[in-house]
Amino acid sequence: MLKDISIGRYYQGDSVLHSLDPRFKTILFIAYMVAIFMLESPIAIGLLVVFMIILQILGKIPPKVMWNTAKPMIPILLMIFILNTLTIHDGEELFKWKKILITTGGLRSACLMSMRLLMMILITSIILTLTTTPLKLSEALEKLLGPLKVIRFPVHEMAMMMSIALRFIPTLVDETDKIMKAQVSRGANYDTGSFISRIKGYVTVLIPLFVSSFRRADELATAMDARCYNGGEGRTKLNPLHITGKDVVMFIVLLIGAASLVAVEKVLPLISL
Repeated sequence: MLKDISIGRYYQGDSVLHSLDPRFKTILFIAYMVAIFMLESPIAIGLLVVFMIILQILGKIPPKVMWNTAKPMIPILLMIFILNTLTIHDGEELFKWKKILITTGGLRSACLMSMRLLMMILITSIILTLTTTPLKLSEALEKLLGPLKVIRFPVHEMAMMMSIALRFIPTLVDETDKIMKAQVSRGANYDTGSFISRIKGYVTVLIPLFVSSFRRADELATAMDARCYNGGEGRTKLNPLHITGKDVVMFIVLLIGAASLVAVEKVLPLISL
């Protein structure tokens, strides 16, 4: 069911990743994203999967939660795999039928792009959304983007919008699940019929979902206005962020992990020579 989707949800826990300073986690997220898109060799991709498992263990994230995070991405991953397989014609020919041509280069690119996207989603979820509350993530972004205040960039407002967007993902998923159950109880069917008819059936979900989203946004704006929220100027934090020695050590270790992935990718071609 939709309620099992873990994207954007915070997983309550007590681990080294949960306690790690969110500013360090944001920097680590950027470092791993850069590393992911630099990797091309199967060995480096395999090491990336190992690092992802290590991060999962450090965060004490159950396999079921990881599966619920990856499950919504399966249709997108399949689409990316098929498109790359059918549109890239590098390497040796493996299969040809009329205008359909599958080559070794196309399959390699399809596997690479699919694994990159999957690892990006899983590592982002482990480092950020699953182990960091939206409030802490908002504070981290505001601190990291603080220097932009010099050019009058609305740092606090930008961080607040990103925090609210992340917080609303699980809320909208729950709302969608409730609407679909209500429509099914009225005779709607989303599991049978042609693909086009099922897509048309989801229109009965989208319209109530949009109405509910605007209603929730209006309620949130009213609540913020009732609490005299007028931006970040002069505001203080109830629990300000503090960097400890443990945070620094964990940050350095995980950053070395990201750097080692890139190093392996760069060294392997030299060894093959």
